[in-house]
Amino acid sequence: MPLIIRDQLVNPPTWFTSFRDLTLYCHIFLRDEVVIESTEPDLYWRWMRARGGMDFVEDFVRPGTEEGVHLDVEPNYPRSVITDRIAPENVHRLIAQIRFCRGLT
Repeated sequence: MPLIIRDQLVNPPTWFTSFRDLTLYCHIFLRDEVVIESTEPDLYWRWMRARGGMDFVEDFVRPGTEEGVHLDVEPNYPRSVITDRIAPENVHRLIAQIRFCRGLT
C-alpha cells in the first residue's frame, strides 16, 4: 500500500533528516511505496534530490490520483494521518498511525 506524503510536509518546519528517517522506515520495514503528492513535482524533485530526499521516494503523483495512506496537513482522504510537520518528536507517533491506517484496508 503506498504512503502518499503531501508536498507541504517536505518544507520547513519539517526537519529534513526526520523526513528521511520516516521514508526509510516506511520503505524498508513496512515495504510501502512512498510517493509525494504535488501539483509542482519538478520544483520539489530538484529541491529534494539535492538533499538526498529521493533515496526512499518512488515518484510524484497528482493530488487525489492514488489510493493509500495519506500523510497530510488536513483530513482530505479516508486514511489520513494529520500533522503539521515531520520532526524528531513526532516520527514515532506518525509511524504508529501509518501502521494503524494500513491495517484498516
